[in-house]
Amino acid sequence: MLTTVETPSFLATRRGKLTLLLLCGIAFLDFVDASITNVALPSIRRSLHFSVEGLQWIPSGYLLTYGGFMLLGGRLADLFGRRRLLASGIVLIGISSLVGGFAQTSGVLVGARLAQGLGAALTLPAALSVLTTTFKEGKDRNTALGAWGGTGGLASAAGVLLGGLLVEGPGWRWVMFVNPIACALVLPAVFRLIEGERRRRIASFDALGALLVTGGMLLLVYALVKAPIVGWGTARTIGELAAAAVLLATFVLNELRQREPLAPLEIFRINGLGFSNVTQLVAFAGVLALFFFLTLYMQTVLGYSPVQTGLAWLPLCFAVAISAGISSQLLARLGTRPVIVVGAVVAAGGLYWLSRIPVDGSYVADLLPGMLVLALGGGAVFVGVTTAANAGVPADKAGLAAALLSASQQLGGALGLAILTAVSTSRTNHLLATGSTASRALTSGFQRGLLLGSIFLVAAAVIALRATNTRGETAEPTIDAEPEASLAA
Repeated sequence: MLTTVETPSFLATRRGKLTLLLLCGIAFLDFVDASITNVALPSIRRSLHFSVEGLQWIPSGYLLTYGGFMLLGGRLADLFGRRRLLASGIVLIGISSLVGGFAQTSGVLVGARLAQGLGAALTLPAALSVLTTTFKEGKDRNTALGAWGGTGGLASAAGVLLGGLLVEGPGWRWVMFVNPIACALVLPAVFRLIEGERRRRIASFDALGALLVTGGMLLLVYALVKAPIVGWGTARTIGELAAAAVLLATFVLNELRQREPLAPLEIFRINGLGFSNVTQLVAFAGVLALFFFLTLYMQTVLGYSPVQTGLAWLPLCFAVAISAGISSQLLARLGTRPVIVVGAVVAAGGLYWLSRIPVDGSYVADLLPGMLVLALGGGAVFVGVTTAANAGVPADKAGLAAALLSASQQLGGALGLAILTAVSTSRTNHLLATGSTASRALTSGFQRGLLLGSIFLVAAAVIALRATNTRGETAEPTIDAEPEASLAA
């Protein structure tokens, strides 16, 4: 009879702890870059004379290349080595951030943000695939994925806090300069803690697939980012979305014909991966409303300074970390499905609570309770989805699985922001046209956007009901190296 070998806990070792800390630190760097510039936008506009339309490309430029190159970056990590891609991405982030920090024109800063996004697209899926292929034992795996999920939520909130402190301290350029410092610290650790891999021999590289998927993703994210500005019903938006759909459909057809496809489609046969990614997409579309609308509400309605706005997010950071830790322990007992479903319902309740913010609201009574409830639910969703989407994935496709999850997050964020912003702006403009005060019109628009965000989270809970319930199993169980001896016994 085959016997199972108990894998010793790598996480219990000093090297294991340092490896997890390194990977979460890299994830923190990528996630923070998505939000750290938001509070600095007014200062950047004054310093570099951005137009209103041009200013949006500081956050959107990062999102565009981050989401557009994510699938390619994840698959390249599988094919050419995760440490190689990880180091390349870190170097690119560091150099582009340094260029952006010294930028004297708007074009240079936007170009730096585009390059930052590309670096993150190489880095994040490689880091997550290293994590899932390094921490294979059940308890280690759940703890590591819990730490990863908590890092994502923590970084999203911490970016606003760090941005506020830097803008009112040394100045907006330091939201860029912190990256080279961080990259210089983590890069040596990558080569010391993460083992190199031999480059896989492939008969031919699917260049056409790479071109199609990258072009399709870039065009899709670009269309979603621009839709609230140019209009959803315009010929331009419809044409861009249709062209993106054609490119991605052609990519799928190309993959079916390739002997060595860039993204093997059989990965979607893995139980739970498809529904987990859709759940992530819909949930993130709703959660992003929190950071976008509440930051604007604090600054434009309540009159908070950048530092005050950043500090207001601090309790949420701790709540997300606590939720992620608890959820990672519950996964082994309950599985991913109940954790995700309950987390999404709780998060929806928190967002609904926040959708009732008044014009003369206070932080303690009107913001903090809803933020904490949403953080507790959101942390559970992110940990559960990350675990479910990586369960049963073979090691040679771990980068692709990580990229699919990250891409669903970025697409969800872009889609949610586009839809919720359009709804919120429409409500605000309607009230302004009827003679309402600016504060009342803005608040009502934010309320409408937050309410719709809570509905997205309820929808995510419903989708998660269809996902396979897993406890984070790995793809291949470890068996005794000498089966004959086991049979004889």
